[in-house]
Amino acid sequence: MNINANEFSILSITDAVKLLGNAYVSLIKQGKSPKIFPSVMLWGAPGVGKSQGVRQIGDLIMEKTGKRTVVTDVRLMLFNPVDLRGIPTANADKTLAVWLRPKIFMMDESEDVVNILFLDEISAAPQSIQAAAYQITLDRTVGEHRLPDNCIVIAAGNRVTDRAVAYNMPSALANRLCHIEIESDEKTWHSWAVKAGINKMVVGFLDARPSYLMDFSPQSGLLAFPTPRSWEMVSRILNEVSDNVSEVLALIAGCVGQAAAHELLIWSEIYGSMPAISDIFSGDCDTYPKRPETLYALSSEIVSYAAKHHKKTEIENAVEYVSYLPHEFRDKIYGDFLQIKGARKALSGIKLYDNWFSRQGLYWEDYDI
Repeated sequence: MNINANEFSILSITDAVKLLGNAYVSLIKQGKSPKIFPSVMLWGAPGVGKSQGVRQIGDLIMEKTGKRTVVTDVRLMLFNPVDLRGIPTANADKTLAVWLRPKIFMMDESEDVVNILFLDEISAAPQSIQAAAYQITLDRTVGEHRLPDNCIVIAAGNRVTDRAVAYNMPSALANRLCHIEIESDEKTWHSWAVKAGINKMVVGFLDARPSYLMDFSPQSGLLAFPTPRSWEMVSRILNEVSDNVSEVLALIAGCVGQAAAHELLIWSEIYGSMPAISDIFSGDCDTYPKRPETLYALSSEIVSYAAKHHKKTEIENAVEYVSYLPHEFRDKIYGDFLQIKGARKALSGIKLYDNWFSRQGLYWEDYDI
C-alpha cells in the first residue's frame, strides 16, 4: 500500500503531541486502559521529530497523570520475524516447544506505570517483519506473548515518497493504525528549541531564515541536509566543541550541508556587532539595533542569556530593555521568557511584563513557577 498523506491529517509535532497525549490522559484519568485507543502511526520526512514527539507524549502523560512513563524503543528493521515471537526451547519434560518471551514484552504492569511501545522506523522493516507486527498493533499479542493493559502502541516511519529506507505498508497493517503525518513547523521548533537549550546562533539563524529549518528533497541525493534533527546536531557541536562557526564549519557542513553551513557562518558574524549582552541585563545598555538581522540575533542572545541568568534584577533590566525594541521582537522575546522555567518566578511581579502578559490573555496559574 503506497501511503498518500492526503488521506489523513497533517499536524506539527507539537499539535500531534498535544492531541495524542491528551487523548491518552483522558482515558487514564477515567480509569480506562489505553489499549482501547487504536495504535498510532506517525509518518514524516527524515528528521522532523517523530521519535522525539513520542517521548514528549510520555512526558505529557507523566505530568498530567502522575504515573511513571516508560518508553520501549524498538527498531523493527533490526528484527527477524522469529525475534518478535521469541526463541523456541523445549518445555520441562521435553515434549513441547515453548517460546521465550522477547525483552520488549518485559514491561512493568503496575497501576502507577504507563508503558509506550514505540515501533520506530516500521516502514523501513521488510514486509515480512511488518506482517509480524499485525498482532502487536491490533491484538497486542505475538504468539503466546501479550502486551500489558497499561501499554500504548505507537509506530513511526518515513514515507516511501521520501526515498529514505522505506517499504510499502501492507494494506492489512495500514488498516490497523490511526495515521497522522508530521510536518516541520518553524514556530513549534522555536518553542521547543528555547526549552531544550539549542545554541543561540542556530535559533537566531533559523528565526531569520526559516526556510533552512527543513530543506529535504528526495530527488537531491544529498547525504547532509537541513532538518530539525540535523540542526540539533549542529547545536551540540557549537555548545560542546566550539561556538566559533569557522573552526567547526566542516563538521557543521557534515550535518546540514555546505550551503546551510556557509549561510550560518555569514550569520554568525552578526553577533560581533551587537550590544554587550551583560550590559543589557545589568541595565547599562541604551543602544538599540535597527537591522532585522541584528534584532533576530539579539533576540536569541537575550533568551539564551536569560536561561542561565535569571535573578530578579537581571530579568527586570532585560524586560525594560526589550520593551524598546520593535513590537514583533518584544513579543517574541517576552514569549520566549515564559519557556524558561527558571525565569518565570522573576517575571511575575514586574509591572511592565505583567501588563504585556495580561494583554495576551494569559494567566499565571497556567504556568509552573
